[in-house]
Amino acid sequence: MGNWILLYLVVVNLAGFAVMGTDKRRAKQGRWRIQEKTLFAVALVGGSLGVLLGMHLFHHKTRHWYFVVGVPLILAAQVILAAVLCRMP
Repeated sequence: MGNWILLYLVVVNLAGFAVMGTDKRRAKQGRWRIQEKTLFAVALVGGSLGVLLGMHLFHHKTRHWYFVVGVPLILAAQVILAAVLCRMP
């Protein structure tokens, strides 16, 4: 079961990284953008590390306080939840 969870986390974080890069590219091109609620949804379902890395690497959404504060808080909550779940018998 642990391998499936790890695979899921890798895939969802790659997706989070990709959506941040895609949205940044679309912003530069003046094209249709990915909704902010979608970016947060990807972070909430486990892709917060990928979204955070994408934010910083692509310099995207780093001026929006709700991303600068929200995404790290989501990541912290997910790490705490994982730690608690790992300690359960």
